[in-house]
Amino acid sequence: MKKVAVILSGCGVYDGAEIHEAVLCLLHLSRQGASYQCFAPDKPQHHVVNHLSGEEEPGGRNVLEESARIARGDIKPLSELNANDFDALLLPGGFGAAKNLCDFADKGADAQLDPQVLRVCKDFAAARKPAGYCCISPVMIPRVYPAGVKGTIGTEAAVADAFTAMGGEHIGCAVTDVVEDSHYRVISTPAYMLAKSITEADTGIGKLVKRLLEM
Repeated sequence: MKKVAVILSGCGVYDGAEIHEAVLCLLHLSRQGASYQCFAPDKPQHHVVNHLSGEEEPGGRNVLEESARIARGDIKPLSELNANDFDALLLPGGFGAAKNLCDFADKGADAQLDPQVLRVCKDFAAARKPAGYCCISPVMIPRVYPAGVKGTIGTEAAVADAFTAMGGEHIGCAVTDVVEDSHYRVISTPAYMLAKSITEADTGIGKLVKRLLEM
């Protein structure tokens, strides 16, 4: 049975992991016979957003504690993730990926990854183990792999330009498809960067997980 490490970034599309994407990732892994373990950074999240009003709220939350909501409590601090223990890596999207796993939401093409996130992602890359990135999380790919690495966030021009400015080769992609860099063994799909429904997100994520496990 293949073992996959999943990195979550909180709970909720506007300030954490996109819940539909995270659940679809876990569902497809299970359906295709893989086991998974969820991880998240044990640190304060960038900010808190009221998901009903869309407004930022005072106060703080912890990324690991919030992510535990999605993982039904079965989650470990990212500091405990060892690439040697897993066959592949998977990162769902949501603005938490751009706010808590890196600072792309603030810095754009000047973004840097959280040091723990960078270590883990680079460990999988160095071990030639496949990695899948969904939605906005592919903006981290050019910081993990050498210049010219291929990836997609769909078709949004500004984010695609930032991906290119960071050293990656952005490839436009339909929501129901994936972009694979076979040389670096990394695969990405637009998910809710483009999806108008959970079924559209499901198609692309299903393809990504299937290919991730085949790789």
